Amino acid sequence: MISIKEKIAYGLGDTASNIVFQSVMLFLSFFYTDIFGISPAVVGTLFLVVRIFDAVTDPLMGAMTDRTQTKYGKFRPYLLWLAVPFGVISVLAFTTPDFTEQGKVIYAFATYALLMIAYTAINIPYSALGGVITADPKERVSVQSYRFVFGMLGGLIVTACTLPLVDWFGAGDKAKGYQLTIAAMSAVGVIMFFVCFAGTKERVIAPKQNSTFKQDMASLWQNDQWRILCAVAFFVLIGMVMRNTLAIYYVKYFLLREDLITAFITLGMIGNILGCAVAPSVVKRICKIKVYSGVLIIAAVMCVGSYWIKPDQLVLAFVIYFIGNVFLQMGTPLLWAKIADTVDYGQFKTGVRITGMTYSSVVFFIKLGLALGGAIVGWLLAYYGYQPDTAQSPEAVNGILVSFTIFPAVAFIIVSWLMSRYKLNDYKVMEIQSVIVKETH
Repeated sequence: MISIKEKIAYGLGDTASNIVFQSVMLFLSFFYTDIFGISPAVVGTLFLVVRIFDAVTDPLMGAMTDRTQTKYGKFRPYLLWLAVPFGVISVLAFTTPDFTEQGKVIYAFATYALLMIAYTAINIPYSALGGVITADPKERVSVQSYRFVFGMLGGLIVTACTLPLVDWFGAGDKAKGYQLTIAAMSAVGVIMFFVCFAGTKERVIAPKQNSTFKQDMASLWQNDQWRILCAVAFFVLIGMVMRNTLAIYYVKYFLLREDLITAFITLGMIGNILGCAVAPSVVKRICKIKVYSGVLIIAAVMCVGSYWIKPDQLVLAFVIYFIGNVFLQMGTPLLWAKIADTVDYGQFKTGVRITGMTYSSVVFFIKLGLALGGAIVGWLLAYYGYQPDTAQSPEAVNGILVSFTIFPAVAFIIVSWLMSRYKLNDYKVMEIQSVIVKETH
């Protein structure tokens, strides 16, 4: 059994990550269009183009961590080495320089690319760390639940504090407000990464890596369950990002209650925390594969339900958004626990254990979904004729509504269908682990 203290320490690492991750999901598109001053179409293209770097950096980072050997382990040292650079780059991404429009676009591309590289460099070893803290399948769910409860607390900090802090720090200058707000949050995040490093331990020790990068990639491709999870991660993030990014636009332009933006997204984050917290209790009684598939269907139903809400039905809008987030985020710890299971499965199938590569590749598809979801939002806003910070046309308002409700529902239904092809239940994982133990002793 892993101590609660260690689970909390591990979870604080995701609190730190989510201060940036949720800021990007919830505010960066809005910051770029309404504060920074670049067009929605350019923002959409920016989010997608930067993902080209991830096709190179993610597998390289995974391979690097698999080959790292220090007295602190393979994965923990990166939290110590990269916390401060990650915090500094986060501030740069939310800084508005006094440049021409073209200069601002170049600056946005450069700083967003650096931010995603820094996120890769610290988040891949952090994520892989969760797979080597314990080998027990149910404890893995518990560890990941602590991770995402604390991760969503980071998101709660972002939703509840960002706009008030922007007003407070900026005193009318929103560009300055965003910069100083992210600086304050990043400083807290750096401390949390240090606590995560100090409070965790690597217990599942992989044999020394003698294979080449090319051989690792070949072994990874043979892992059919990993391929399913990559597709799941890709589509679920598209839906999540569209839902989260458009929440601000939905409240401001469809519900016509800009004053309720912070309350709306904060309630959604509370729903996220509740969903992550109850996941371990649910999977004790029901197969985690069935749970994951089921909660995505319910989340899709909640999204479609939002489409039929009228602007004056504020309470119903809040309630459905909250319920949808509870069920959607109930699946998040299960997804990450299943990644650890596919590492075991890959070792069972190929004889090679590649923890870092497995996590880095799934993280790549998560970020690809994050990027494409953000890009789709930008393109759709441009297509529907969105004009920043002004009254919108009926076509733009309807476009925001459809993009916030129907399109994410489609993505979640695809994810549920993909999970019907996944076969690593707890019994199968325990069976695989018993074979691995016999082969390595």
